[in-house]
Amino acid sequence: MARKIDSVPRSADYFRIKATRSAPFAVLLLCCSSAVLLTGCKKKEERRLSPSQIHQITRDLAAAASSAVPAGSAIKLTQGASNQQPGPTDTLHIVLKNDSSANANRAALAKLVQSLDTVVTRNHLTQDQPIQTGDLFRLRLRHSGVPTHEIEIVTRATPASGAESGNSSGKTAGAKLAIILDDLGSDRAAAEAIFDLPYPLTISVLPNHEHSIDIADEASSRGYQVMLHLPMQSIANETPEARELRPGMPAAEVSALVDQFLQNVPRVVGVNNHQGSRATSDPALMDELMPVPRDRRLFYIDSRTTTATVAYDTAQSFRVRSAFRNVPFLDDVAEVPAVHKQLELALRDARLKGEAIAIGHPHAATLRALREVLPQAQGQGVQLVFASELVH
Repeated sequence: MARKIDSVPRSADYFRIKATRSAPFAVLLLCCSSAVLLTGCKKKEERRLSPSQIHQITRDLAAAASSAVPAGSAIKLTQGASNQQPGPTDTLHIVLKNDSSANANRAALAKLVQSLDTVVTRNHLTQDQPIQTGDLFRLRLRHSGVPTHEIEIVTRATPASGAESGNSSGKTAGAKLAIILDDLGSDRAAAEAIFDLPYPLTISVLPNHEHSIDIADEASSRGYQVMLHLPMQSIANETPEARELRPGMPAAEVSALVDQFLQNVPRVVGVNNHQGSRATSDPALMDELMPVPRDRRLFYIDSRTTTATVAYDTAQSFRVRSAFRNVPFLDDVAEVPAVHKQLELALRDARLKGEAIAIGHPHAATLRALREVLPQAQGQGVQLVFASELVH
């Protein structure tokens, strides 16, 4: 009778021979398994993120933060990662918009951290134990044990009374100032200088310029608000854009042109006019324009380049969320002392009126004056906000 192989008894010598023959494979398997368990495989451990990969994650983190924080929050990123070992990290500094409610602040912080966590998980990062000191919440991120990102989140509650804020004027309580910086699109260096300002600034980008798309994308990723700086015909016709809105255009052409501009300036939330003293004073053209931002859920800011403008009134009649520049331009004279003076007037008018919209340009003098004056805003009882907060 044939015996079943399974029932054949195995001698100790059999197993010794079998083990000896299989030894090279077993040793190799054991070594590899040990390497995976102890180090996650040497090859994997050495696969560090490149600086460009870290920078992209930083931009993704800033975009995630921008979508989660309350309007008026400030987000600033610094790309410090390099090829040094271990090297500096990228940093993300976020100042949540002030709120008088501690519970609201906690909820905003929780929402922000949850949004950031989606980027952390997607990129296989790990997070150190968070550290909170007073109003500062600090996170450190790592990849394969190597630090890649430092995230600082500042939360502060607004004092409940005007007296606590150091200003007794009823108009000052809740005073808000939005600053729009026009004419971006050609100069990368000017954009980078703006990105060094950790305030909720609104960036208005001209379409069809060399860097229109990448400046708009990066501004939004860094937490700034982006608008389309819509070219319109002026009375003097000074340095016109290659394509602009002009009186006499049929409605279909107006809509098609604005759509093309919007494709060239991504991630916009609103529109304001570039020049346009002739265009904004033409009721027929404004009637043809305003359905476009209305249907695309964009707000409109009338730059008021002429006292004859009908843009704001037309926007209101079409139920477009809108506002207008209600303080003088910041840099008609592009010199630091002159811009200083205009900024002080803008802060004063914000206190008197309750809210104000100022417009400037990325001149070196303007950016220097902003760096020197804006830190004083909160102490003067004025909250810096995005333009979207002041449309009605």
